[in-house]
Amino acid sequence: MSAPLTPEVPPVLAGMLDDAAVFPPGSLPIEEAVPAHVEHTRGAHAGLVGAFVLAAKDINRLAGLTADLPEGSFALSVTVPLPGVSAAVAAALRIPAVRLVGLEVAVPDAVAAEAVVPALAEAVEDDTGLTVYVEVPRDNRREALLAELAGTPYLAKFRTGGVRAELYPDERELAATVLAAVRAGVPFKATAGLHHALRNTDPETGFEQHGFLNLLVATNAALKGAEEAELVELLADRDGDAIAERVRTLPPDVRDLLRSFGTCSIAEPATESAGLGLLPASTIADLTEVSA
Repeated sequence: MSAPLTPEVPPVLAGMLDDAAVFPPGSLPIEEAVPAHVEHTRGAHAGLVGAFVLAAKDINRLAGLTADLPEGSFALSVTVPLPGVSAAVAAALRIPAVRLVGLEVAVPDAVAAEAVVPALAEAVEDDTGLTVYVEVPRDNRREALLAELAGTPYLAKFRTGGVRAELYPDERELAATVLAAVRAGVPFKATAGLHHALRNTDPETGFEQHGFLNLLVATNAALKGAEEAELVELLADRDGDAIAERVRTLPPDVRDLLRSFGTCSIAEPATESAGLGLLPASTIADLTEVSA
């Protein structure tokens, strides 16, 4: 690319990469993922890195793996089904190095939209300082659940992919989802299948994968009043120069809506962003050292 590399992590990308290395398709063993995450938080690219994401069933495994870390130094976001929220919080708080910063709550099929907020209010104390995301199902509960979340402390979480083609919403579905969240005033994070900077076709699977930079600019367009058709075009755009230029002009407050995304690779999204001139030159060399 012809654009010069930025000298520092821009605010619009700060803390955007939640480290979901233990989840598919990366599926890194937790014994490797935890020290790698610590290295990421100490590198020149540390400004990009958010919390370590882990399933509630594996929380206890962190006790030994973080025993040598300073108290409260390991930021953790826990994925947990709605009935298990209280137990997950208690388990995380028992580990000295862990600083529980987030919950990512899955809503079982049988749970109605109107039951979610009361259940969370009962399970999570108001003064915990946790960011609680509710995974919004891709079914007829979406609109109702976003309406229930509006005006509450709870945020949304959207899946943008997975290990099967049908787990990827197309650009029209994702555009409608983003637009619904923005119009409801509900901030959100994204996860799954989003570790590339730009919209792409996976060469191995043939899956159409969304780009996290596309999602960022589409969210900003929705905030400015764009209709669904414009968001669809932005989500489908594969022109790296055009998307990167849009990202350079984004106001930092777009992150008030799109908080972060979970990725099984820190290196891929960071390296691709640097390749588009959006991150410091030191990012690529630093990531090479961490991955070695």
